[in-house]
Amino acid sequence: MIYQVSAILILLIFYIFYFSKLIIQNKQSIKTNQMGKGNKPKNVLMIERLVSVATVTNCVVSVFSIFLVKEFFTKEIRILGIIVGIIAIIFFAMAVITMKTSWRVGIPEEKTSLVTNGIYKISRNPAFVGFDLLYISVCLIFFNIPLLLASIWASVMLHLQILQEERHMSNIFGKEYEKYMKHTGRYMGIKK
Repeated sequence: MIYQVSAILILLIFYIFYFSKLIIQNKQSIKTNQMGKGNKPKNVLMIERLVSVATVTNCVVSVFSIFLVKEFFTKEIRILGIIVGIIAIIFFAMAVITMKTSWRVGIPEEKTSLVTNGIYKISRNPAFVGFDLLYISVCLIFFNIPLLLASIWASVMLHLQILQEERHMSNIFGKEYEKYMKHTGRYMGIKK
């Protein structure tokens, strides 16, 4: 029961940050959710739409796993999953808070600010790291093959989205973004 409650709380808190940020920015008349929308190249729209499907699928499979999977891993591994889930929440929350009004879901049609401070000093994509850690967390707590496959698919789609966003950022911010890329890892790490 403790694992179910922990996993539900992890998912709830994570997605509360996600949807709260969307709602707050919407009240400020900021079009935040641009995933799979707008006048973008077809391949960009396709990947964005697949990212949406993959992340929703993962969320649904995660919830089913919480209620249907009884036990797979040892207690220690499941506790590790809870810790990873807490880290996922921290990463994601710090990412969306640090981005302020520049945070978007999908490639924005308008120019936003380049954010390189806070958690963005150690990761160019901390929100995506948060999602990946969330997937790992639930897999460690309630492992099953459908959840593993949904998590891998979602992580691969998020990686493809990152690659698209990096091309977009290079086009928009040019040398400033390229300099940032040289000093900060895609997922984690400060480059020397």
